[in-house]
Amino acid sequence: MRVPHPIQYQGSKRNLASAILCYVPGRFSRLVEPFAGSDAISIACAAKGKANSYWINDLNRPLAELLGLIINCPSEVANSYQKIWNQQHGDSIEHYYRVRENFNRTRDPRLFLYLLARCVKGSVRYNSDGLLNQSPDKRRHGTKPETMRENIFGVSMLLKGKTLISSLEYKDVLLNVNEDDVVYMDPPYQGVCGDKDSRYFTGISYDEYVSALAELNERQIRYVVSYDGRTGNKTFGKLLPDSLLLTLIELEAGRSSQATLLGRDDITVESLYLSPRLALEVEASPCFHRKFEDEQLVLIDPERHSGAKLFYGAAAEPGGEGKIKTSKAEYQKSKLSIPQRADN
Repeated sequence: MRVPHPIQYQGSKRNLASAILCYVPGRFSRLVEPFAGSDAISIACAAKGKANSYWINDLNRPLAELLGLIINCPSEVANSYQKIWNQQHGDSIEHYYRVRENFNRTRDPRLFLYLLARCVKGSVRYNSDGLLNQSPDKRRHGTKPETMRENIFGVSMLLKGKTLISSLEYKDVLLNVNEDDVVYMDPPYQGVCGDKDSRYFTGISYDEYVSALAELNERQIRYVVSYDGRTGNKTFGKLLPDSLLLTLIELEAGRSSQATLLGRDDITVESLYLSPRLALEVEASPCFHRKFEDEQLVLIDPERHSGAKLFYGAAAEPGGEGKIKTSKAEYQKSKLSIPQRADN
């Protein structure tokens, strides 16, 4: 199955989404992502028809706004991307830096999509002032507009009318989940940077995160966490404590890019933790989940996948956005001004 995926984002779980979704119920009320990133899990989940609705959150506000535009206003964001992409053919490197400067000044999410498609390895980096400082990839010009348009409209068809978008602290999101939800969490990568990850404006505290998970256990919330892992004999990230009573599933992610460059055969393994209630419900026990090529969800590219078709889910009727438990000031600061009008 070819699943639409417009945002190229380092650390995305796109290639592991199918394996991760093996460990959630076959059907449930709502999928919640407090650290949505490229939104790979929600998109894959919608393609499989597992959840009735979705809550997509990311503290990176331009990223959250971009996801909202892709879902609710696909024509607008696709047209904007095409225009920006077509303007780069004079001096593409200088064009990238001009767009980046404009983005850092305006935080316009439409500019962000081009930068994500064009920056080195889809690897977003911010400086200490929260400004995007990643360089362009000099070997490529980014996803072609026609391919991007197909992916944008594919995501919109899957998620429009049944998705809440927000830009809140993860703790505020967790305060609002309930026993009918499944929460998927892929927090800022800790393997290299500890509590601070340069892909994010702020990192998260390990101790505070563990406390938040313990509280979810007390509330009988079903959740899945991607957190640590290993490559060859080298481990990365601090393990989550045994006191949380989580079930560990090791996912084979494939040969690491660094190992490939060095001519080694080191395999990357990522850890997936299931909450006690979820593990009981899906009857999961600790295991090593091997990678199969047909499980991978790949970015649609008509030039590389001749005849590939998008999987479109049925568009749902628009629903309520729900309420968020946080202070009035924080809510007003985090609420996104994303148009909700119908889009062709």
